[in-house]
Amino acid sequence: MKLKFGEQLIEPEIRRLHDLRDVAFDSAWFEGAPDRDAYYMYRDLARTPPDAEVITRHQLRYDITIIPPFTMGLEFVKTYGHYHPRVNPKLRDTYPEVYEVLDGEAHYLLQRAKDEESVDEVILVKAKRGDKVIVPPNYGHVTINTSEHTLKMANWVCRSFDSVYEPYAKLHGGAYYELINGKLLHNRAYQNVPGIKVAYPVEVPDQGLLKGKPMYELIEEPYLLEFLTAPERYTGLFQELYYR
Repeated sequence: MKLKFGEQLIEPEIRRLHDLRDVAFDSAWFEGAPDRDAYYMYRDLARTPPDAEVITRHQLRYDITIIPPFTMGLEFVKTYGHYHPRVNPKLRDTYPEVYEVLDGEAHYLLQRAKDEESVDEVILVKAKRGDKVIVPPNYGHVTINTSEHTLKMANWVCRSFDSVYEPYAKLHGGAYYELINGKLLHNRAYQNVPGIKVAYPVEVPDQGLLKGKPMYELIEEPYLLEFLTAPERYTGLFQELYYR
């Protein structure tokens, strides 16, 4: 599963199926399921050395993730789920992230943590090819492939942090499970789970996030991605990101 990007062939980091057992709804299904590749992550990509220099100088990282279609018992395949760390120990806000669906369809399950065992908002953002989805500060997220086609997505994110997986491991996944029968089921490991809001992406022209414009092209205007490295300067941006 090498990925050709620019003139390079990139080896992926691989998330294996059995790695997802701790965050899956139908954990019993894993007993008889052979292990396999679940999805592929290609990190810190650049088409050319000059692009790589620009990306690094602006403290950014461009990744691609590929999720083949399959089900895990009663649940659709999904990413493990993670939060982002705080921008600064003195600030409340965590780093945001922005995704683009390159092929296929994606459901982004966003949740805002209230404390270690509860959340106060859950949004399921349904996105199609060309859509851009911003994960705001203070939200964790899971990506779900509910279609019969391979999901290929890209993301821009600040390069100076590592994802925080422990809250998802501790609570056996996100606040909801999306099942193959179309139901969204509460995860009872959470103390409080609010009703889920279903939403759809909107374009954000001021940040160059347009459906018809490939997100990698922002390499030509990297200042438009400053909201990823200094979100405290863009509080208004994160208020109305989706329509319902």
